[in-house]
Amino acid sequence: MTNANLPVSAPPVDRARADAALKAVPHQNLMAGRWVNNSGEPIPVLDPANGEVLLTVGSATPTDLLDVLDEMRLAQQKWAKVSPRDRAEILRKSFDLMVQRADEIALLMTLESGKTILEARNEVIYAAEFLRWFSEEAVRIGGEFRTAPSGIHRILTIKQPIGIAYLITPWNFPAAMMTRKIGPALAAGNAVVVKPATETPLTAFAIAQVFLDAGVEPGVLTVLTTKDPNGITDAAFSHPDVRKLSFTGSTPIGRMLLEKAAGRILRSSMELGGNGPFIVMEDADLDKAIEGAMIAKMRNCGQACTAANRFIVHTKIHDEFVERLSAEMGQLKLGHGTDPTTTLAPMVSRKAHDRVAQLVKDAINRGSKTSLGGEGTQGPGAFYSATVLGDVPKDSPLLGEEIFGPVAAVTRIETEAEAIDFANDTEFGLVGYVFTENLNRGLRMAERIETGMVGINRGLVSDPAAPFGGVKQSGLGREGGFEGIEEFLETKYITIPDWN
Repeated sequence: MTNANLPVSAPPVDRARADAALKAVPHQNLMAGRWVNNSGEPIPVLDPANGEVLLTVGSATPTDLLDVLDEMRLAQQKWAKVSPRDRAEILRKSFDLMVQRADEIALLMTLESGKTILEARNEVIYAAEFLRWFSEEAVRIGGEFRTAPSGIHRILTIKQPIGIAYLITPWNFPAAMMTRKIGPALAAGNAVVVKPATETPLTAFAIAQVFLDAGVEPGVLTVLTTKDPNGITDAAFSHPDVRKLSFTGSTPIGRMLLEKAAGRILRSSMELGGNGPFIVMEDADLDKAIEGAMIAKMRNCGQACTAANRFIVHTKIHDEFVERLSAEMGQLKLGHGTDPTTTLAPMVSRKAHDRVAQLVKDAINRGSKTSLGGEGTQGPGAFYSATVLGDVPKDSPLLGEEIFGPVAAVTRIETEAEAIDFANDTEFGLVGYVFTENLNRGLRMAERIETGMVGINRGLVSDPAAPFGGVKQSGLGREGGFEGIEEFLETKYITIPDWN
């Protein structure tokens, strides 16, 4: 089965509205609360659907950052003294403003990242929820007062903000990854330097303006793009008041950042790559499994760290699963993300497109059976057709690497033990999915899968109220949930003599 719905052209639906959104968003970097023109070479922001330059934004240099870090330190000390209730109210106002501006932010995100306008708007609402969640957590920062077991003194613990946090966010979820970090950091009383991906700076700038309009202490906010990420990182790490690193991105870059952070003993949080197993046992409800597969695989054109990367399907239902998944994915319509009828948007770049195309070609050469798609496009646009491959050999790189594209790779297993062993046969451990109608079996398998998160009969695990993060080489720490704010707090112990 092939996919015949590759786009002929990719014009935005409403050019006038797109031009107005691009004109309204800041084109500069926010340096300690001020929009300024930095000294670096401007960065072009591209439309992934056609390769056109949308506009150019400023590029910050290491000197630009160093010039504001002392000012940010003073602003952070002032922000930390703002009452938890007042910080909470400002974050709650940020939530309200972000929801009010959801359409405008979503359009910017679609233009620069390529994702469909519906997905972009859903992401903005999801991203805003982190601000509401952490506005509620700001007033619940706790501590303890207890008697030491010896009885000779009291133990008092308090939670204090770390200082300045350096936050690096990716292009694939530019709104959610920003608020998931900046929300708890500000709630805890920290200042933040946010470095969004150069592919998607406009979403970050629009959200930065939300915080300013909501009343966040201006000096605690720096949001910058740069053509010199290594230089900016070195500058941040060189300052004694930058005491926290939070990064979302690839595992190789995460390793490099951890090596640099080790020199300063920086507190570090890492949300890295994944190789998500999606296990479908012979007793699964296939309606649920297909619905879950479409969510887990096709969110953001498959460009998600939580994406189902390996479909591990019991041999009894392998063929039916492949057929039904192909039928569903074959209904997706490729096109420009601003077209409301588009259900499969372009990938972020030609480089990403070509990497996926090579992985698919290799898998087919190794004996995988093409059930759907397997086609890319020529030209500047980064469109790749929805693709389903069955009977993918277990040694195929398509199953060993993070695909990051609209490709479902399905392999056979015969037993529960085989499914678990193959699921765990990877250096990654972010998320896994299990589909079975036996709850005891599902829980048993969830406990044995070596991931930080597991969805049972559900293709979506992300929730602002839940701890997000992985094990093994998929990361360190947790974002969201009750745990998220702890990543931006230090615990101080104070001893008091017994007064009896």
